[in-house]
Amino acid sequence: MSDAALLIDARGIHTYYGVSHVLHGVDFAVRRAETVGLMGRNGMGKTTLLRSVLGLVRPRRGEVRIAGEDMTQAATHAIVRRGIAYVPEGRGIFPNLSVRENLAMAARPGADGRCDWTFERVMQTFPRLAERLNHGGAQLSGGEQQMLTIGRALMTNPDLLILDEATEGLAPLVSREIWGIIGQIKRAGIAAVIVDKNFAAVSAIADRAVILVKGAVVYEGKCAGVQPELRLKYLGV
Repeated sequence: MSDAALLIDARGIHTYYGVSHVLHGVDFAVRRAETVGLMGRNGMGKTTLLRSVLGLVRPRRGEVRIAGEDMTQAATHAIVRRGIAYVPEGRGIFPNLSVRENLAMAARPGADGRCDWTFERVMQTFPRLAERLNHGGAQLSGGEQQMLTIGRALMTNPDLLILDEATEGLAPLVSREIWGIIGQIKRAGIAAVIVDKNFAAVSAIADRAVILVKGAVVYEGKCAGVQPELRLKYLGV
């Protein structure tokens, strides 16, 4: 696989929090236009891996390459400028800004200058947000906040979208709407890393699954290969 085909190429990642050794030599790659389901029980290192890739926490050993460039020691803002958008657990919207302001502040061309995701396109993708443009972020429901966070990420015209706990705490109907939007994003050719407890929903959309147990990769391959006994052993589902 050439470097040009890999948006993320993380190798031998060892990450610590203080003296706690969280990631144990993890290799993690995402190809262009590929959707990867990052799976594992709580506390197994999924968010730490994402934070290590994004430079929010520094791996003690290992290498992180973004779109072919060594970004192991790069600042987070430099990493995301390479075409990565992050939707964190907890969403991270600006509660005192309106929907319009949350979206406008993120708008910029992609790493290659593309401006496919305009304000108008985001409004078409999230009609519920179009009805609430002047509402403050704090006035939105949980599902609307998640839509706003995804919409804000798309305004950066990313090559890769990282969704940590994509539908956490959302009602089933709203969750289905979010999964539908993720499907639209996939069809638009944007690569994605999805963390979510809904194995069936992730498997229906992901090209590949990566399962972490105690900070190490125990499975990497097609979602269909995660047989019931493996799901029970590694995921508890």
